[in-house]
Amino acid sequence: MPQFQARVLVSLRPSVLDPAGEAARSAAQRIGVEGVSKLRIGKSVDLAIDAPDEDEARRRLEVLSDRLLANPVIEDWSLDIEPLNHSNES
Repeated sequence: MPQFQARVLVSLRPSVLDPAGEAARSAAQRIGVEGVSKLRIGKSVDLAIDAPDEDEARRRLEVLSDRLLANPVIEDWSLDIEPLNHSNES
């Protein structure tokens, strides 16, 4: 069965406050990094999934993202998916 590599990026919706991002932005100023006017923290989830084709892999990953990886009330997510090429793996 074909395998696909995917990355799901999860971020807080723009209307949701991000205390961790604000704390990191303030810390950047304290350590001398100037010019950071906005900093939001999200998460990246990398995974491999077996599926008969890319459409089915995408469908499964959308369910996973909506129901498990992101909180749809406060978070948005995006998905990158590509076939996993076993011949290039070490």
